Amino acid sequence: MSVFFTADTHFGHSNVIKYDKRPFADVAEMNQTLVKNWNRVVAPSDAVYHLGDVSILRPEKTREILNSLNGKIFLIRGNHDKAAEHKLCASRFEWIRDYFFLSLDGGIKIALMHYAMRVWDRKHYGTWHLHGHSHGRLTPEPGTLAVDVGVDVQQYSPVSLEQLTQRITEVKAAQTVTTRVE
Repeated sequence: MSVFFTADTHFGHSNVIKYDKRPFADVAEMNQTLVKNWNRVVAPSDAVYHLGDVSILRPEKTREILNSLNGKIFLIRGNHDKAAEHKLCASRFEWIRDYFFLSLDGGIKIALMHYAMRVWDRKHYGTWHLHGHSHGRLTPEPGTLAVDVGVDVQQYSPVSLEQLTQRITEVKAAQTVTTRVE
């Protein structure tokens, strides 16, 4: 079983194509591409932490899309998750929460929230923070182990724990180099 993270799919949201300059002609193309990209990397037994803003479609259509996605999906609420929390859709998620502190094998600890935080529990001990909501518009805080996992900055696909581990390792290495130079 692999672990993946994503956010801000915004299934059915035509304005997100315009606002975020997504490279899709229309909502149908965006929805199809997001589902295809998701299922290309996520297997049915994998865990996916979706950090909010799943869909603005009606619950029936949202349920249809959710049922087409591979993996066991855990939802961190975003500000556009009314349909995802509807009784027709909520059962597709393993759970729905506002915030979650994830502990994984190898000592990896991750604070999950839809919104970016400047501080989080155990930040000073190397805990990561994964978020969405900003659609790549936030400038990363230097030396911070925070990553926007939204589809707009992750090639319209969920990002794996392995990929994130590599990024965090690079950030930590840059911190070490900066500390030694100073």
